[in-house]
Amino acid sequence: MIAIIELFEKAPIPKAYFTLALPVVLGTVVSMIYNLTDTFFIAQTQNANLVAGITLCTPLFSMMIALGDMFGLGGSSAISRLLGQKKYQLAGRINSFCFYGALLLGVVVMICLFVFKKQGLGLLGVTPQTYQYANIFYEIMAVASVLIIVSLVPINTLRTEGLAVQSMIGTASGTVLKIFLDPLFIFGFHLGAAGAALATVVGYLVTDSILIGYTIFRARYLHLHIRKSRIPFVEIKDVLMIGLPASMTNFMTMLGTALMNNFLIVYGANKVAGFGIAIKVETIVIMVLVGFCFGSQALIGYNYGARNKERLKKIIQFDLLVNVGFAFIIALGLMVIAPGLCGLFMKNQGVVSAASYMLRWFLITTPFIGAAMVFTTMFQSVNQPLDAFIMSISRQGVVFTVVIIITAALMGYQGVIVSQPIADVITAVIGLGLYYRQFGPHGKVVKNW
Repeated sequence: MIAIIELFEKAPIPKAYFTLALPVVLGTVVSMIYNLTDTFFIAQTQNANLVAGITLCTPLFSMMIALGDMFGLGGSSAISRLLGQKKYQLAGRINSFCFYGALLLGVVVMICLFVFKKQGLGLLGVTPQTYQYANIFYEIMAVASVLIIVSLVPINTLRTEGLAVQSMIGTASGTVLKIFLDPLFIFGFHLGAAGAALATVVGYLVTDSILIGYTIFRARYLHLHIRKSRIPFVEIKDVLMIGLPASMTNFMTMLGTALMNNFLIVYGANKVAGFGIAIKVETIVIMVLVGFCFGSQALIGYNYGARNKERLKKIIQFDLLVNVGFAFIIALGLMVIAPGLCGLFMKNQGVVSAASYMLRWFLITTPFIGAAMVFTTMFQSVNQPLDAFIMSISRQGVVFTVVIIITAALMGYQGVIVSQPIADVITAVIGLGLYYRQFGPHGKVVKNW
């Protein structure tokens, strides 16, 4: 308990912030490397239909992360605030509730994915040319849904006790294994799309095992006792009121990716394959931003629960400075090397040209993405579900949908490409307005304190 108080309440903000955030960033960097190597190995087949088929199924993974976040982020938000209030026993019970809730949900999702496979592949925009590759990838990822959804609970809740390094070790171990298994399964065993999916299954088996072990043997207050997983309805509501908006962010990512794929597919498989490469490279920025934002959530939630207003506001301001500044610097560098970077994945010049062009447009507004992410995760941490929900459905949801329909109608292919950058700017402005509504001189949070 002393270590938690020292880190969350007394340590200088930069030290506390980076102590919690850097392990998360390192974990996301490893995941980013896997995403890039995964795309690289798949692209080495030089089969645009295979690359496109897997790209079309990318929203599946986003959906599973979204469902896991419902318990992972919702639970970690509630737990961090309870730890700030010194309600340790209730915090542990909430962790058990979230773990077994995610486990049950994962089983239900797996069953539904198989029962409604035909409809699911249709919604993803699978074509006759990409069907054979998308179908096998879809089926194996359906089996992996239980492992993926469950993993999101300990990944997030371990950080509430300051066990950010342990959370990172669990995440990174499975991911590093996937990096080695990818080429072995894809080329060594000649499994193609199935190999990429199977590597994911094995990686998550390892990740889940390590994270569960840390929860049982290293956490002081968190536990996985099924008999202690029953919690009052008001606490279930607290978890879900934050968890549902949090999960909506990834649902919107899934829908946004599917929407972009459907708008691009009319221009050919090369454009969809190029989009798949572009968003994987953009992940270099996005996943690091996610790491900083998620790493700071426990710190924000704890100080909100402890009602430490001045420290809380300084943490949020520092979070904004780090994310916006980092996004600007790394995006600028990636824009310069975009063609060469995209060219590492495929030799097809049509795909490389499409990928590098899209990537540069996507990178222009990454500082706005950084700000939007800070506002979104901050609202989750300080128990403002409505504002968190608004932010969650904006960037790749409502705002993006409206923008892409308008710009595609007005500008065709170019309109499809610029739709996401425009949505990024609009979402950041919305987040800034909501922030001042809560934390301005006459904000709601300020009045309540």
